[in-house]
Amino acid sequence: MDTMRDRFAPTLSRLLDEDPRVAVVLAVIGADGFAEAQRKHPERVIDVGIREQLLVGAGAGLALAGMRPVMHTFASFLVERPFEQVKLDFGHQGVGGVLVSAAASFDWPAGGYTHMSPGDVALLDTLDGWTVHVPGHPDEAETLLRHAVAAGDDKVYVRLSVQSNARALPVDGTRFHTVREGRGGVVVAVGPMLDNVLAAAEGLDLTVLYATTVRPFDAEALRRATGAATVADVVVVEPYLAGTSTAAVNDALADVPHRVLGLGVGRAELRRYGQVDEHMAAHGLDIRSLRERISRWAGAAASSRILV
Repeated sequence: MDTMRDRFAPTLSRLLDEDPRVAVVLAVIGADGFAEAQRKHPERVIDVGIREQLLVGAGAGLALAGMRPVMHTFASFLVERPFEQVKLDFGHQGVGGVLVSAAASFDWPAGGYTHMSPGDVALLDTLDGWTVHVPGHPDEAETLLRHAVAAGDDKVYVRLSVQSNARALPVDGTRFHTVREGRGGVVVAVGPMLDNVLAAAEGLDLTVLYATTVRPFDAEALRRATGAATVADVVVVEPYLAGTSTAAVNDALADVPHRVLGLGVGRAELRRYGQVDEHMAAHGLDIRSLRERISRWAGAAASSRILV
């Protein structure tokens, strides 16, 4: 199966053909995938070199000129390094664009900590008005990229990863998807965490919601799911910094007695490269660890077998 990033350049190249407002801004990374598009649209495929602050600033300039800019590089270079430009050039100036990242939290461990960005979504949470898509499959990535580009002049972040679920689910760029229903609590599985969550929750009486658009947070779906459960216990399993969405859950259930557990990438830096699956296990996001943590948290309410 191809990866989300494999889909990125072909999908965006088609969008460049279809919509004269669309422009792509690169900082060397990913430029090879746009060689043909650059020949066809040299004024709308721009490589600024290894200058990530300029990458975002140039995108904002295109937005001010009425274009729909799509900016792409690794997450650590797209959100963290040029954060001031994201904050001021887009937020302060009131223009929109699409940030599309690669490498996610630790997709390229050999690149070291400079190429890891578990805090990207939490950092964007400090700003107003960003839509955040976290696809869990290449088909979903293509759909959500098209949603992002078509989203008027909104500010949108699309987080691509080499991690993927086995199959795509319907995504609409807005709502959570109910994968299964239970009475002992709710687990919100974000993007590529779904397969591990489903395996970890097998036999437990839990509702599983699938989230590929995490900002805005689908409070209505969560309230429906917890309202149908015996207890309002919520576990959020995210492929980035643990606890990033716990505040969103608390806001959604502000008038309901509830508990929330945020699982994701820990704050402690892992100083060995390893492989992606080793990082998953070290952060407690593998199937065995998730089952232990979810079962312990949800307790007796979720421990009964599901009758099918």
